[in-house]
Amino acid sequence: MRLFHSIRRGLFLLPLTILMLGCSAPPVQRGSDTAEATLPVPADKVRAAVIDLLTANGYAVREEDRDGRILTTGYREETDSTWDWLLRTRFGVGRSLVVATVTAESETATRLTMHVTYESKNRIFDSWSESPPPLQHSAENNIRLIQNSLGVL
Repeated sequence: MRLFHSIRRGLFLLPLTILMLGCSAPPVQRGSDTAEATLPVPADKVRAAVIDLLTANGYAVREEDRDGRILTTGYREETDSTWDWLLRTRFGVGRSLVVATVTAESETATRLTMHVTYESKNRIFDSWSESPPPLQHSAENNIRLIQNSLGVL
């Protein structure tokens, strides 16, 4: 009888111990690829160029505040075809999201900050893990494309 009670108590304490160990880990910090630039262009033109670029790259852009200073996107799938299931299970897949902050420093100068978060996985049952974005989706490249579209380069 005593053995039964100690096994029962051990089975009760085991999930509690696992739960406590799981909660003791430090929180995961989300990193991102970040780039900043000051552009000699009014803020409304920079904002329009950011929206045009992100929309052309397949992102759905939304404004996070009333003055349209912060623009965010949802995750964008990097592949889009009828064979996605094969690519995800055999070759891996990636997804990215962008946060752009457009701040007017003066009437003719604008500060642009872009954060690109890229996550990837190798197989369908893997979990998403952060990794550096491909060059064509990096924050530096996005700023370069915006500068090019505004004629600032």
